[in-house]
Amino acid sequence: MNFKRYLPILQWAPKYGRSQATSDLVAAVIVTVMLIPQSLAYALLAGLPAQVGLYASILPLVIYAIFGTSRTLSVGPVAVASLMTAAALAPLAQAGSTEYVAGAVLLAVMSGIMLTLMGVLRLGFLANFLSHPVISGFITASGIVIAASQLKHIFGVQASGQNLLTIGESLIQSMGDTNIPTLLIGTGALLFLMFARKQLKPLLIRAGVGARSADILTKTAPILAVLVTTLVAWQLRLDTQGVRLVGIVPSGLPGLTMPSMDKGLWQQLAVSALLISIVGFVESVSVGQTLAAKRRQRIDPDQELIGLGTANLGAGFSGGMPVTGGFSRSVVNFDAGAETPAAGAYTAVGIALATLFLTPAIAYLPQATLAATIIVAVATLIDFPALGRTWRYSRTDFGAMLATIVLTLVHSVEAGIIAGVALSIGLFLYRTSRPHCAVVGRVPGTEHFRNVLRHDVELCPKVTFLRVDESLYFANARFLEETVMDLAIGEPELKDLVLVCPAVNLVDASALESLEAINERLKDAGVRLHLSEVKGPVMDRLKSTELLSHLGGEVFLSTYEAWQALTDSRTPFKALV
Repeated sequence: MNFKRYLPILQWAPKYGRSQATSDLVAAVIVTVMLIPQSLAYALLAGLPAQVGLYASILPLVIYAIFGTSRTLSVGPVAVASLMTAAALAPLAQAGSTEYVAGAVLLAVMSGIMLTLMGVLRLGFLANFLSHPVISGFITASGIVIAASQLKHIFGVQASGQNLLTIGESLIQSMGDTNIPTLLIGTGALLFLMFARKQLKPLLIRAGVGARSADILTKTAPILAVLVTTLVAWQLRLDTQGVRLVGIVPSGLPGLTMPSMDKGLWQQLAVSALLISIVGFVESVSVGQTLAAKRRQRIDPDQELIGLGTANLGAGFSGGMPVTGGFSRSVVNFDAGAETPAAGAYTAVGIALATLFLTPAIAYLPQATLAATIIVAVATLIDFPALGRTWRYSRTDFGAMLATIVLTLVHSVEAGIIAGVALSIGLFLYRTSRPHCAVVGRVPGTEHFRNVLRHDVELCPKVTFLRVDESLYFANARFLEETVMDLAIGEPELKDLVLVCPAVNLVDASALESLEAINERLKDAGVRLHLSEVKGPVMDRLKSTELLSHLGGEVFLSTYEAWQALTDSRTPFKALV
């Protein structure tokens, strides 16, 4: 067994030195300051007690440092996974109840088991079934739903719902109960965080602060909002004026938590756990690969499954919630100079210290401040311009993207992502079931062959060259048969037909039968079937069949070789203009 493959810590720990430790410690301090309000906010978003967010930010970070391959990915609670957790648990229990918390723990454990098994079995490729437009649409819609769900905390009203329609209806009905002090706190925090995100960095740079320091200070602005509003709530006793506070948060480190063994609950949460796992993995790998490329490093997607899986197991067994790699935290970790996953372990120490000593102060933190933090954070997830870009490039991808957005907004996050995956697979099957096939001719005076509809080329009336621009498999085998026979019927002088196969990477059993049928039908029509530019792996498989021994024609190394062999210089050529 290659221990370094399953324990990436063995790749960097032996070379770990003082310089790296210093860089990692500095990054950890900055990320810790950022992660404290985020972990509290995402627990609130998931409908969980505040301490659950803190618990999910301790042990998972340590475990990921051992099993993860990204040097700078910061693991912990994230907005989309928190929303999906809330959506999965809302039908089963009251938010914040013991049963609800137990469900979140079970979701983390189930996600951990699924991700780890997928990593051991090297199933990272399954995430490729989520197309980018679908993921983009899902994240955009989720960002809108998340922001809408937090407005109740900004206005200080009671509202509920798992999609935009129900949330909006509930908010409208409860607007008469708006709590003015809460609205002032929430709006003030929201405006400050929006200002900090867009204007604070240029302002600091103009004041003489270095660009890197200004960027770090901007990223840690939420902690200032937390400190100020907590002090205001404590001094003015805003809880007596109807302002909802986080409340008492238990001090101390999390203990060992065992997940529920209720078989029925496992079955009810299985689909949700799988979707949380896949979406979290895709998001995490995307962030990890982007940051790794900037330093000419690489990550192993299959090992990332194990890293995220074991991190989720750690979250579940320590009373936390599902976790994955967060975009904003990871970028801050990267910009702050983190060099190894040890920065995550140091961050875990910082969160543990906060859990031990800072929880009494957290009790006075207004929920409206955390809601403002969430709204500003998820605003970066909303990408409406992507709709226009996708529409201009591919109408079918736009359809899948739009369907994902609409279903997520009006029904549920699960319906949105399931529909997106189904549409992605369906569109792939549709596209590849009708592969692009082009009759090609020789560019005069060259060895190149191009589409007769796009270029001026030479043609031979007795020989047709048909280029197939897709692998051949069960979904398009019949289409190829029909295309070839239509050509044969439409060209009465045809004596030879060459299938040009530079883009064919696979011929499955169904396609093999179709090739055999094409060969026999062409023989009956007095036409020989030839192949050219067949790739080595495809030819290796064809050699083990009877197709080549019964082939009416030959297999040519190149299309030009077939042209030379099959066209006679005495045969008049037709130039297509």
